[in-house]
Amino acid sequence: MRNRILTACLILSSALLSSRLPAQDIDKIINPTEVENIEKVLSADDMQGRRPFTPGIEKAADFIEAQFRAAGLQSWNNSGSYRQPFSMIRAKKLYQTGDLDGVQVSGENIIAVYSAQPHLEINENSGYEKVYVKAGDAPSSLYKHTQALKNRIVFVDTSFSRNFSRLATPGRPSFASAVNVVFILTAKEPAHYTIKIDQEITEQKLANVVGILPGRSKEKEFVIFSGHYDHLGIGKPDAKGDSIYNGANDDASGTTAVIMLARYFAQRQDNERTLIFATFTAEEMGGFGSQYFSRQFDPGAVAAMFNIEMIGTESKWGTNSAYITGYERTDMGKILEKNLEGSPFRFYPDPYPTEQLFYRSDNATLARQGVPAHTLSTSKMDSEKYYHKQGDEIGTLDMNNMAQVIKSVAVSSRSIVAGKDTPSRVDTSQLR
Repeated sequence: MRNRILTACLILSSALLSSRLPAQDIDKIINPTEVENIEKVLSADDMQGRRPFTPGIEKAADFIEAQFRAAGLQSWNNSGSYRQPFSMIRAKKLYQTGDLDGVQVSGENIIAVYSAQPHLEINENSGYEKVYVKAGDAPSSLYKHTQALKNRIVFVDTSFSRNFSRLATPGRPSFASAVNVVFILTAKEPAHYTIKIDQEITEQKLANVVGILPGRSKEKEFVIFSGHYDHLGIGKPDAKGDSIYNGANDDASGTTAVIMLARYFAQRQDNERTLIFATFTAEEMGGFGSQYFSRQFDPGAVAAMFNIEMIGTESKWGTNSAYITGYERTDMGKILEKNLEGSPFRFYPDPYPTEQLFYRSDNATLARQGVPAHTLSTSKMDSEKYYHKQGDEIGTLDMNNMAQVIKSVAVSSRSIVAGKDTPSRVDTSQLR
């Protein structure tokens, strides 16, 4: 009986959603079969878990590119390629030392962030902006300096020793940048200093995959649909001997949604605003792909961002539902609800506030600049059985519900895509 009721609800939901789309029958474009076809490829074993810098993620990028091309999207910057390339670096520290007012500082108390130069020698006459993070300052006053846009030396009070160690992980990649930011852990702010750093730099290439559907009348206003296509790769075998982290839910499901939405809007051809369909790399390594992507836009030109993360399982409310991170920060959720009137699908506020999901996904960079950029998800963050496990495979996903989520994103975004609604901006003074 329960299965009959569920089937009836799904049929009713599809009918209601389809009835609101006179230009196209949405079910012919977004349906469980088509969703499964995409999801099956992205989460297959031969993608090797889609870890950055591996053949697996290159294979995934090739597949996404082919899907965007088949949908008829424009390439990134009309380059002929849907890849949005950028560089990362790995810096192997060879030697670092410092002298602060005549007192030597050990190398472990020096961290260079985003420096792509093999040799640095800095003193008070080097033209670096000098900052002191003193005892009692908020931790955010330390981390914000990693995003500096000019050379900066940051002296950090020893009360931040625990936070200091988290600024950089040895061997972890970072952006190649002409800007050098150096952090020094010290008991007091020095008047005179000399810092010397030698490091071995290795440059590595990565790429987001991005397709564009130009707007008809508001071409310079953007609506972004995004998800990340990387995952964790291959690791130690589990109890079943499975070593591949397939990432079917995290986030092949979001990438599948982006591809399906690209097909849908490309066939409708009625978007007044320009639509950007973006799949990001290196999310699992620190959100580097979305950070680079977000820097390519004037935040004021982005009307909204729909970032889709882990929609393959039922939400805590069951089927026909999803939640929006940072729901209370803009009125975007209210707009989506208005456009879903008459449908059984519901968007809810994020039920996991302690997880701080609004800051943890690929929407964060643009949100911090005031863009109504939200992540949509169904993931039960307090009980998702296969989160970052080898068991995150396609067999654990609900294709019917996943298709409903994607269709609901398509329908609920329609007035924003059409330029009729513009969500309110994020109050950046509230962000940490």
